[in-house]
Amino acid sequence: MSLTLLNFHALRNLRPVEMTPSSHINVISGANGSGKTSLLEGVHILGMGRSFRTRQLKNAIQTDEPYMTLYGRLSGEPEVTLGVRRLRAQRELELRLKGDKNARLAELVEAMPLQLINPDAFRLLEGSPAGRREFLDWGVFHVKHDFLAIWKRTRRALKHRNALLRRGRILPQEMAVWEHELALWGEQMDSLRRAWFSDFLPVFEETLKVLLPLPGLSLHYARGWDKDRTLATVLHDSRPTDQQMGFTQQGPQRADLRIRINKQPAVEVLSRGQQKLVVSALKLAQGRFLERTAQRHCIYLIDDLPAELDEQNRYQFCGLLEDMQCQAFITSVEPSALKNAWRTDSPVNMFHVKHCKEGFSGLEKVS
Repeated sequence: MSLTLLNFHALRNLRPVEMTPSSHINVISGANGSGKTSLLEGVHILGMGRSFRTRQLKNAIQTDEPYMTLYGRLSGEPEVTLGVRRLRAQRELELRLKGDKNARLAELVEAMPLQLINPDAFRLLEGSPAGRREFLDWGVFHVKHDFLAIWKRTRRALKHRNALLRRGRILPQEMAVWEHELALWGEQMDSLRRAWFSDFLPVFEETLKVLLPLPGLSLHYARGWDKDRTLATVLHDSRPTDQQMGFTQQGPQRADLRIRINKQPAVEVLSRGQQKLVVSALKLAQGRFLERTAQRHCIYLIDDLPAELDEQNRYQFCGLLEDMQCQAFITSVEPSALKNAWRTDSPVNMFHVKHCKEGFSGLEKVS
């Protein structure tokens, strides 16, 4: 599965883009500020319904344009079409999948599995648990088909319990109903997460060994509450303190992935380059695991791959990408930085983003 066509209109500073990418490696070069990252952002919005650069999607719409339109085609028999339109004056996205105007965001995400490796990816190590939960749940969502329904029920129960905790006076019977729901679905969510993690861990360790052998590095799953007690017991016993705090302190919403080196947080031990390789191993392992378990391929968006990696590490990284046979969109200020990163028989498509008149940029394929 790969993108065979991209059409972007009114995306940031880019002139209308029509791109026919390679099904494998696509390197996009250009000066700083030319629009390389905007191309990756467009693919990300098309597949995820949100930007990795701004929380306000209207900020990605070209100045003085009333709306932005993103369109793509995925290989297959038949091909799958995807579309996203965002009006400046309208918060909701207009989504299309296979011509269906009533497509849901979850269907779009499932149709085009994406992994992003950019400077923000360091948050997997140094950021809050929320980013690591998102990484965890992305993996479970794509291989456990009942996960989304369980996740929604868990979230609904948590929302109602928190609302009751913030209320001045709690009715025990009402609280018991939502604690039962939260315990029921939260335990099931944990079961799916644990099963996924158990299968994912060897793939991550294998991937890291290729990129950067790190004796002593460990990856652990923490479910978010006392491992020796049921969630129902924890919720019941913590009700008084939860009421004081105004929210549920333990549960699946507190799950985390803990990355350590000899029992110390990895982010406090590793250099910046080592951190990038560990994060890259996590992201590449997601794709490799998806290939093995679901026979599907990720599309990778990799912003400024050469940054913080020496020539040998670039070669190792690019070798893994080639072996995976996935589609990748890679940006680099200097295309020469990746000149020796590929094997001689590897087909690499080269694109260049250059500044045009009036502050806009255009995309051209390099022969």
